[in-house]
Parts: sequence; structure tokens; C-alpha cells
Amino acid sequence: MFEERITIIRIRKPSRTTLNEELQWFGNSLGLFNLRDRDKSCFRVFLELLKAAKLKHPLSSDEIASNLNLSRGTVVHHINNLVERGMVSQVRTKYILREPRLKELIEDLKRDAEKAYEELENAAERIDEMMGL
Repeated sequence: MFEERITIIRIRKPSRTTLNEELQWFGNSLGLFNLRDRDKSCFRVFLELLKAAKLKHPLSSDEIASNLNLSRGTVVHHINNLVERGMVSQVRTKYILREPRLKELIEDLKRDAEKAYEELENAAERIDEMMGL
């Protein structure tokens, strides 16, 4: 069974931001980064994958861990989270963002969410009919 967790958190976007703050807001709005991630390791993994996507160069978890000076376990944990959320694809033993541009990535996630809503609407209609509503 295919599962994908799509999270959208409406967070007020600061009016003036740096690129780093913009990326933080972007990731926080998708529920990628949480308060327990004190060293921002998920954010750093995401940035590393973003850079790799720009170059169209998938990275292994070992490469990411080495580049960021993180343990492989930490990297795998965050990659699994990003894969579960539909943001990262696995290519053999390497990983890359699903789309090389963030706008395209969001468009893909939007289509995924629309499909999920359509399935829910169809199920709700069948349930209503079964219940005589």
C-alpha cells in the first residue's frame, strides 16, 4: 500500500526574509522541521538534497552524512521522513528531491493532495449512500 503524508501548516510568512529564512518558512509550512530538531539536521539534509537536485546528482545517505558531519542514522531518519512526505525519491541506493525546482515539487504535492481529496470524496459519497444519508 502506498502512503504519503502531506502536511500543510499555515504559518504567517515574515515580510522581509533572507534566503535561509525563506527556506525555513517553506520547510516549516510543510511540517518538515520540528522543535526537537535542535541542530536543524533535517533542514541541513533538505538543503543538501536541494543542492544535489540542482546538479541532478543523487546522493547516498553516507555522502550526505559525510558532507554534513552527521551520523548516517540521523540522515536516514530524516530522509525517510522526506520520502514519506513525497518530497524525496530513491534512485537505487541514492536519494534526490522528487523535482529539481521547489515550485515543481509543490505542484506535484498539490496534485497528490487533490487525488487524496478526490478519493476521500468518493468514499464519503459511498458511505453516505450505505447509511442512507
